[in-house]
Amino acid sequence: MATRTQGRSSTRNSSSNARSGSTRQNKSASEQRSAFSWGEASGPLLGAAIAGAAIGFAANYGRKALMQGMEATVGDWDAILATEHDMALAIFDKMLATDQSQTFKRKILLMKLSHALDKHAHQEEMVVYPALREAGIEVEADQLEQEHGQVKTYLYELNEMGPSASNWLETVREFRVVVSRHAHMEEEEVFPAFKQDLNDQQNARITSLVNRDGFWMA
Repeated sequence: MATRTQGRSSTRNSSSNARSGSTRQNKSASEQRSAFSWGEASGPLLGAAIAGAAIGFAANYGRKALMQGMEATVGDWDAILATEHDMALAIFDKMLATDQSQTFKRKILLMKLSHALDKHAHQEEMVVYPALREAGIEVEADQLEQEHGQVKTYLYELNEMGPSASNWLETVREFRVVVSRHAHMEEEEVFPAFKQDLNDQQNARITSLVNRDGFWMA
């Protein structure tokens, strides 16, 4: 009797252990699936996420192409940069036409100005100023690039003081004078003297690089 009882007990224990082991294996497999696999139901969601990202990228790419394509139609690199000067000064004028109650409009215009000047500075600092230095026009290139630092300081100050500050318009007006003077030096003095010594191939190369960098910063 003792032998049969022990045998049945041993059998039940073995069966219980087997079921317990199977349960642990199933649980482990389930945990692995939940932690490391997407699962069947996640397929459509993953596909939708990828499709959405692709659409967003295509839309952004198209926007960049449109913006820089419009600028490229104005002519060579110097004409493109002069057009960007005019666009920035036009934003300044809109800012100066606001009053202290139009804080939201001021914020939006400052964002547009920051983006326009950042894009413009990148094109000049990465393409035009190095080309000036290569042509021996180093002093002027260094001065113009230093003035970009002054531009960044003004942008920082305007962001810090906020659009409702009593001296906001005064600061914007001073800032516009700095940018206008900088643009005049480039358009009337430095760029024409530099361009007249370029051959057609060099001029086309600088135009291509300005458009390329402008596209990625648009």
